[in-house]
Amino acid sequence: MKTTPIIGLEVHVELETKSKMFCGCPANHFGKKPNTQTCPVCLGLPGALPVPNNKAIESCIKIGLALNCSVNRLSKFDRKQYFYPDLTKGYQISQYDQPFCSDGSVLLDSGKKIGIERVHLEEDTGKLQHTELNGERVTLIDFNRGGVPLVEIVSRPDMESSAEAKEYLKKIHEIIRVLGVSNADMEKGQMRLEPTINLNIGGKYTPIVEIKNINSFNYASQAIEYEIKRQVEEFEKTGVEKSTTNKTTRGYDPIKKVTFLQRAKEEAKDYRYFPEPDIPPFIIEEDLVEKLRLEIPLLPEQAIENLVSLGVEKKDAKILISNQNRVAIERLKSLADDPEVNLKKMASLIVNGKLSTTGDVKAEYLSLTKVGTTDRGELEKVIREIMASNPALVDQYRQGKVNLAGFFVGQAMKATHGSANPQTLTKLITELL
Repeated sequence: MKTTPIIGLEVHVELETKSKMFCGCPANHFGKKPNTQTCPVCLGLPGALPVPNNKAIESCIKIGLALNCSVNRLSKFDRKQYFYPDLTKGYQISQYDQPFCSDGSVLLDSGKKIGIERVHLEEDTGKLQHTELNGERVTLIDFNRGGVPLVEIVSRPDMESSAEAKEYLKKIHEIIRVLGVSNADMEKGQMRLEPTINLNIGGKYTPIVEIKNINSFNYASQAIEYEIKRQVEEFEKTGVEKSTTNKTTRGYDPIKKVTFLQRAKEEAKDYRYFPEPDIPPFIIEEDLVEKLRLEIPLLPEQAIENLVSLGVEKKDAKILISNQNRVAIERLKSLADDPEVNLKKMASLIVNGKLSTTGDVKAEYLSLTKVGTTDRGELEKVIREIMASNPALVDQYRQGKVNLAGFFVGQAMKATHGSANPQTLTKLITELL
């Protein structure tokens, strides 16, 4: 039976803002002493009122625009109810049915379009730390991260392989970095990946699995591959199909390279969403949308196409863009009309680390690509002198030891101080010998 994976992705991105989403506490929590960046609002104490972070809202809309989304004129925050130790209020302020952005897309290199269902804004949770204290295994809670602005990008289940998922994630990461709304450093938890997977096996669908909090493109790819294999084996044993009650959440162990069961997954109705009563709805004016659209820099796909139009190989253009090597890109553009420069070759030299962009790029390029002398008369004179000095080797070559041509090439390059064109020199030596 034909098996087709059905893969969607949720990507969580911590925004780069000075303060948290609904209070004035510093948003930069990484490496700070636990529970030193909290206040009554982000701790959810009685009587504390949230005030939305305007910069975070604008950053969320920028992400939506960069992902070809529509910006919803009317939007609101909602309360998402669930009880978990790292959620002080017993609910999370998020967005449910009226997110800031929806209906976008990302184009893969194959030309396949991956739909984006929504881009919404919420507050991050605290962080659990499992450790040992006084000889006892305990779980501690650090609320410094609680309340940090968090954008969630939800794709449609349009991907059919781990390779497509990995490419999609890399494109999202590049766009976020270029926008400057987040460093998206996955080692610091600033970008977290959550694949959703099930399979179409001969027209029957396996139960949906969501894999939580992955912090690496490779780990996401490995988790998807493992989960596809696991679901095939599970379906062959049980024949259990997808229903409204058997969606589960799993974690991923990158050491064992396996997924493991965490809990049954709640449905939207289980979260008992309702509009956040302390924050009025938003009307997003078209003037604001256009202002934010104009602030969006050249995005990766556009930048790649621009370089390709100048003659750069697409694979080299992708590397330059992914490395955000803006200096190299600007140098290439500045030399686009220079007849002495082949941008395709220059880009290749930069990508392969043979050409630095810190000094006089053109001079270094010309030095590296110097063809050398091809004057036949001059080179023939040099070669005949070497042959006259080595008659025994000439005889050996003519008797069949053709590998001795390398000796004559080396001697000729030495005699010309490396200025001879290697191709012309080799051809001429072969003729004369």
